[in-house]
Amino acid sequence: METNSVRCLTNSLSRFIHLMSCQTWKSMPTQYLKSMAALLKHLKPLLDDIDDEKIDSYSNLWKACENLDKSVNAAGDFIERWSPKRSKILSVLQTEQLLTKIRSSSLEICGILCRLLRTSSGSSGLAGVQHCVQELQSWDTERISKHIEQALKSKNEELVSCNEHLAEIVGSLGLVSNEELLTESIAVEKERMKVESSKSNEEMDQINQIVDLLDLIRQYTLKSGLSGSMNGVTIPVYFRCPLSLDFMSDPVIVASGTTFERSSIQKWLENGLKVCPKTRQYLSHINLIPNYTVKALIANWLDDNNLKSPDGSEIDKVNQEETSQTDNFSSQDIIRTDSFRCSVHSSDSMSRSSLEAVDVGGPSLSEEVSSSTCRSIEHSYTHSRSHSAASVLSSSDIISEGTLLSTSKVGKGSLDDYSRAISLRSADSGYDETTTSVHVDELVQNLKSPSNALQNAAALELRLLAKHNMENRVIIGKCGAVGPLVSLLRSDAKVTQEHAVTALLNLSLNEENKAMIALTGVIEPLVHVLKSGSDAAKENSAATLFSLSLLEDYKSKIGRSGAVRALVNLLGRGTSRGRKDAATALFNLSICHDNKAPIVKAGAVKYLVQLLDPSKGMVDKSVALLANLSTIPEGRLAIAREKGIPLLVEIVDVGSQRGKENAASVLLQLCLNSSKFCTLVLEEGAVPPLVALSQSGTPRAKEKAQQLLSHFRNQREGTSKKRS
Repeated sequence: METNSVRCLTNSLSRFIHLMSCQTWKSMPTQYLKSMAALLKHLKPLLDDIDDEKIDSYSNLWKACENLDKSVNAAGDFIERWSPKRSKILSVLQTEQLLTKIRSSSLEICGILCRLLRTSSGSSGLAGVQHCVQELQSWDTERISKHIEQALKSKNEELVSCNEHLAEIVGSLGLVSNEELLTESIAVEKERMKVESSKSNEEMDQINQIVDLLDLIRQYTLKSGLSGSMNGVTIPVYFRCPLSLDFMSDPVIVASGTTFERSSIQKWLENGLKVCPKTRQYLSHINLIPNYTVKALIANWLDDNNLKSPDGSEIDKVNQEETSQTDNFSSQDIIRTDSFRCSVHSSDSMSRSSLEAVDVGGPSLSEEVSSSTCRSIEHSYTHSRSHSAASVLSSSDIISEGTLLSTSKVGKGSLDDYSRAISLRSADSGYDETTTSVHVDELVQNLKSPSNALQNAAALELRLLAKHNMENRVIIGKCGAVGPLVSLLRSDAKVTQEHAVTALLNLSLNEENKAMIALTGVIEPLVHVLKSGSDAAKENSAATLFSLSLLEDYKSKIGRSGAVRALVNLLGRGTSRGRKDAATALFNLSICHDNKAPIVKAGAVKYLVQLLDPSKGMVDKSVALLANLSTIPEGRLAIAREKGIPLLVEIVDVGSQRGKENAASVLLQLCLNSSKFCTLVLEEGAVPPLVALSQSGTPRAKEKAQQLLSHFRNQREGTSKKRS
């Protein structure tokens, strides 16, 4: 039996070596296995020369041969089934796993052969075995795997820490073009679907890691400038498709509320893939809705830079009258239109698109938005979504790139790349279907029941029914659920309170419901939740206040309530998600001039300055809100008192484009209104980064920087004249 194991192995080696010699593919997996086949050529004659008698005398040899035989045959099967259309990353990982096993078993066999030959007379084959050992030991079987492992370890750290590994992966696997990246993404998703059906947790974990890796590669490609430019002009990140990184000449919204380039998402859908590649949300339909707002922003950008779309076509300025005001808004605000934030907690796969679509800030958030502009935004938002009532734009999409237009004022290019990908729970899938009025009437009665168990169950079901389905939101609103849900915001049961506030948040994505919710006197109960609710309830309460603040009359009403102080407390002491939601709501409230002083008085500036620390992940949001608050004396004084000037100068130097623009806006307000503050800004070494910004920033950033530098010159000339 022992002899048969060795002879089976030699036959397997012959087949494998022959198979690899016939391969013409020049892909990574094939080349790896060809190299290993070349090494195994040295091992085969050594096994052929061993006498059967000697094989029988060594008990461990046949076991090692059996292990190698299995690995070699597995490698042969793998290469016969392999196709160039398969995922390159997965193929390399699987190949390197096989190579590791082959190398380990081969070294074990060589070790046994060395001992066997040393004990026999005439050890002429010993040198051959030793040479084989040297070759195997020098062979690195985990070349790409090591880089992938290190890149994934670094994914929660600064991207720069894994740039070297990502560069090696991208170069080795040929993922340098947008087309290759799209093809790889589709291949990985197909593999994920196969593994999902097999219910293998280990394989699913590996696929999920590859999905994470592709996200890292996209970030690396964008930040390293590999994604290219147009006639020497770098294309803003927010005008690139989050799937393929292609320039979005025809941006469309999918059911998750995320915006993609039409040709890229069509390829994805044509391959039978029904999960949003950005949010990982199941797509309830595959309709593609034109994102007119983003299209208008892109058209403006092309005009400003005297460029044409890469395909040579003209990008229509759709609804020019309605979108002309978008110069004042961050494209990030525009691109994130989901159902406003249908449920923002991780247990609800609602995308916070609307909310973070508004992501606090874009290029020139420091200036107030006129009521006519706000109306323009809401009209554009409604227009975009009216193409499909089922176009589920969810809160997590409110933050993921969809189309929600916030009332934030930003410049032509500022589409934020926040994207909160929260996967759908399979248990919720049944709530995607349209409900009936009869069923909702029963749930409304249960909301009014004295039984907390019935209240809790009804609030939860309404929350889920309103989570994705716009028709359900309309039905629930018409059946009178709003009033009872508002009453439950004061429930002593924290879970019931959380379900109620999240249900209201989801319902507010419908404009009629939003007005209805506002008329119920909901502000005070929401403030109560902000003060006493669970972390998730506080987050969703802040998000609901933001939603209501989109109603122009309610900015001042919310500001006059106790909401501002409660939001500021959440900004300072809440969870990471809570702080972001509070900053978003406060930013929108600060658009109303009367709310600025109360926000400053409540202590917001202290927390905002603390959040300028990059490790908090809120620099852009915080500096955008500071830009609004710096337009009043109290705000400027608080910024200086909290030692915000050094941090603002640093942001002008090393911040994001949006951060630099808003930081320059704050510094301009400080310097124009106080010679003392002007001196402090100069002492922090602001001139060099401002000079750089005046040459390479966004149009508005350049303008702010040039105004500051001109002001410094005027101050210096004025001082010189006084001395003379």
